[in-house]
Amino acid sequence: MSETYGLNFKIGAAGVDIFFVISGFIMWVTTVGKPIGPQEFMWRRIIRIVPLYWIATLVTFAVAVLKPQFFFDTNSSVGNLLGSLFFVPIVKDEALQPVVEQGWTLSYEMFFYLIFSVSLLLPEFRRLWFLIVILGAVVVAHFLLPSGYASIFTQPIILEFAAGIVIGHLWKQGYRLPFRVAIGLMIIGVVLLVASDPLIHLERAVRWGIPAMLLLSGAVFAERERGVPQLAFLHFLGDASYSIYVWHVLTGILVTALLLRLGVPHDMQPMPIALGSLAFAIVFYLGIERPIQRKMRSSRPRPAYRN
Repeated sequence: MSETYGLNFKIGAAGVDIFFVISGFIMWVTTVGKPIGPQEFMWRRIIRIVPLYWIATLVTFAVAVLKPQFFFDTNSSVGNLLGSLFFVPIVKDEALQPVVEQGWTLSYEMFFYLIFSVSLLLPEFRRLWFLIVILGAVVVAHFLLPSGYASIFTQPIILEFAAGIVIGHLWKQGYRLPFRVAIGLMIIGVVLLVASDPLIHLERAVRWGIPAMLLLSGAVFAERERGVPQLAFLHFLGDASYSIYVWHVLTGILVTALLLRLGVPHDMQPMPIALGSLAFAIVFYLGIERPIQRKMRSSRPRPAYRN
């Protein structure tokens, strides 16, 4: 939306990098010391990611077929639909092009989950090094492999998961940072993000991944020193964040179409689009995602592996 409306907020795309670092952190801290094996881990990730993504993909595909003028860059072929559902959409310009535009990030997430699930077969003291070595080797392979899926899934952005894992390990080990130092890391991270435009020639994992790592490190260690107030509304938005993420492109397109029909001036559209997308996602979270999650969690497999 920033490009469409000239809002000069290109660093908003760095939210993906922050999310990848957070994902590595969460996967580590939620599994260390827990009797969870690969099967249960993957089941938890599947019920979290797949049902909503499949629904969003099918709905987006249907709308793209019915109203192709709203989806200039979407490949609405049946082949891409099937590939998108299983996280291997078509490749165009050396990038994944799923039916749900932002779904490329979930392809990387699922790839990371597969690697992480294998690590759960190892004792905890070996798991950290296994993940660091494997994710590092994956990135080295990127520079040796020909273009295509193998080259795409091994891009250096994968290292952002490893960064989150290392932060999670340090956090679980009880390491502490002075509050001012932690806040300083966050400030440096923000400054590096804001000043990242001249670094466009660098790998994304460097340009945005390092600031993302600093932001998360500062946040978790600052919170350890001084507890953050628990705000119910923000907690709720966090719970609904996946719905917000998965639906925001489609709902943005539909709300834009409605605003154009109503004759709303161009420069007055961003706020209604943002609020409309948020409202739809919250309704979908309450009415669809949360009930599906509860139903599927009740039928998850029992853990069969213990460290």
